[in-house]
Amino acid sequence: MLIPAALRRLTGDAWLLFATRFVRLFAYGSLSVVLVFYLVGIGLSEPQTGMLLTMTLVGDTIVSLFLTTRADRIGRRRMLTIGATLMAGAGLAFASTRNWWLLVVAGTIGVISPSGNEVGPFLSIEQAALSHLVGDRTRTDVFAWYTLLGSIATALGALAGGAASRVFQERLMPPVNSYRMVVILYAALGALLALLFSRLSRAAEAATFGAKKPFRATIADLSGLGRSRDVVAKLSALFAIDAFGGGFVVQSFAAYWFYLRFGVNPGTLGAIFFWANIFAGISALLASRLASRIGLIRTMVATHLPSNILLILVPLMPTLSLAVLVLLLRFTISQMDVPTRQSYLMAVVSPEERSAASGIAGVARTIGAAISPLFVGFMFARPALINLPFFIAGTLKIGYDLLLYRQFSAVQPPDDVGGQPLPAVSSSCSFTML
Repeated sequence: MLIPAALRRLTGDAWLLFATRFVRLFAYGSLSVVLVFYLVGIGLSEPQTGMLLTMTLVGDTIVSLFLTTRADRIGRRRMLTIGATLMAGAGLAFASTRNWWLLVVAGTIGVISPSGNEVGPFLSIEQAALSHLVGDRTRTDVFAWYTLLGSIATALGALAGGAASRVFQERLMPPVNSYRMVVILYAALGALLALLFSRLSRAAEAATFGAKKPFRATIADLSGLGRSRDVVAKLSALFAIDAFGGGFVVQSFAAYWFYLRFGVNPGTLGAIFFWANIFAGISALLASRLASRIGLIRTMVATHLPSNILLILVPLMPTLSLAVLVLLLRFTISQMDVPTRQSYLMAVVSPEERSAASGIAGVARTIGAAISPLFVGFMFARPALINLPFFIAGTLKIGYDLLLYRQFSAVQPPDDVGGQPLPAVSSSCSFTML
C-alpha cells in the first residue's frame, strides 16, 4: 500500500487523531442531512427549530472556548474525551425526548453539528496535538491530508445518513423514526470517539502539561494565552472577517440560491455539493506543495483571492451549467488556504499555547459566520436581492486577503519560505494595527 511521504513517519498518536477526525466528520455529515427533518417530525415548529439550532451553535462556541483554553494546562486527552462524551450525550438526549426545553439544554451543553462542519473543541486541540507530533517541515503536508480526510468523511457521512433513512423508510418505518436512527448513530459515534481519544498517549500533550501556575485574574490566564496573545488577537480578527463573509454563502444558502434562480431539485443539489466537497478536500494537497515554494501566507492569499473573484462571478452566469462550472472551479481552490492557515497559526504561537490559540481563532470564525445568515434571510425574501449575498461575501473575503497579506506577509515562521524571522512569541512584538 502506497503511503504519502508526509504520512510515513506519523506516530501511533497521529494516526489515532486522523481516525478521530474521520469518525467525527462522518457523524457530523450523517446528522446534517436529517436533523431539521427530525426536529420538525417530533413536533417542533420551524421557529422553534431555528432557535434550537442557534442555541446549539452558541453552546458549541462556549464549550469549545472553555475546553480549548484549558487543554494545554489540564490535558488535551482529557478535554477531547470530555468533548466526545458531550457529543454522545447530546445525541442520546435528542433521540429520547420531544420536549423543546430539554432539547435546548442538551443542544447548548452538548456538542451537535447542524451544518456538518467542525464544531466543539476537537479541531483546535487536535491541531495543537498534531503540531507536537510532526516536524515543522511536514506540518503543512500533514494538515493538508488531515483536511482532505475530513472532507471525504463529511461527504460519505451525508450520503450514509440520507441512504440509511431511505432504507429504513422502505422497510415501512415511519420517517421520524428513520431519522431518529441516524441521531442514535451520531450518539454511538460520539461514544466511539471518546474511546479513541482515551487511547492517546502523553506524547500528544503540551510540553507544560501538568505544571501548576498561581491563579491570576488576567486576560492571559482566562484565555490560556500569554506571549502569543497579540498575534492571536490580530489573526482571529482577520479570520472573523473571512468567516463573516463566508456566512453569506454557506452551503445551505448556496443550494437554496440554485433552487431560487434555476429551480434545481434537492437530488441534483446533493450531487453538486458532494463533488464540490470532494474537490475542496483534494485541493488541500496542492496547497502544501505550493506553500513549500512560496510560503504559507502567499499561498493563502494567492489561492483565496481568485476563488473569491469566482464567487462573485457565480450569480452573473446566465445558465445553470455555467454557474455550476464556476462554483466547482471555485471549490477546487477555495479551501487551499485551510491547511496553510492552520499550519501558520500553529507556527506563530508558543507550543504550550497552541490549543488555546486554535480554540480562540475557531470561536472568532464561528461568531463571524453566525452573524451573516441573519441578513441573508431578508435578502432571499426579496427576488431582486438574491444575488447580493455572493457579491457581499466575495468583497469581504477579498478585503480579508488584502489585509492578511499586508499584516503578515513579512512575518513568517522560521521553517517557512521567505519573510523575516518570527517575533510572534515575544510579548513585546508589534504589528501594524488593522
